[in-house]
Amino acid sequence: MKGIECSVLANKEKRLDGQQENALIEAATAVRERAYVPYSGFAVGAALLDEAGQIVGGCNVENVSYGLSSCAERNAIFAAVGQGARRVVAVAVVTGAETPTPPCGACRQVLLEFAANDDMDVVMATTAGARRTTHLSALLPESFASFKPDNPR
Repeated sequence: MKGIECSVLANKEKRLDGQQENALIEAATAVRERAYVPYSGFAVGAALLDEAGQIVGGCNVENVSYGLSSCAERNAIFAAVGQGARRVVAVAVVTGAETPTPPCGACRQVLLEFAANDDMDVVMATTAGARRTTHLSALLPESFASFKPDNPR
């Protein structure tokens, strides 16, 4: 995925500009087409923006043993880590649902582990164009973050 300019503020009021948000949604929409969803038919695409300005995408992958399926957001995080990212500024999630779909609880916790400044913008969008933006901290209040390792991520 392409790199784009981003700024990360020291406080939690960071916000994507329109170009960044559109780029994330475009990337999430594109990777959604690669989802493997033979059981639910519910394709999800996710795209992350790291502190270096790189966009990394992931899609959901299902398995006949449902517990072994993996969400788009976690797949995007794992791919980003594999490419050297340790801090994520924002994530976009795109589905074909009628209303924007937030990340599941497990994905919220994994996103928090790599969130720049312990928070990030979360953009939820549909293929029909509906869009909602919030902060991860609003989706995961009183998060489980007290046991983060002291060493650099």
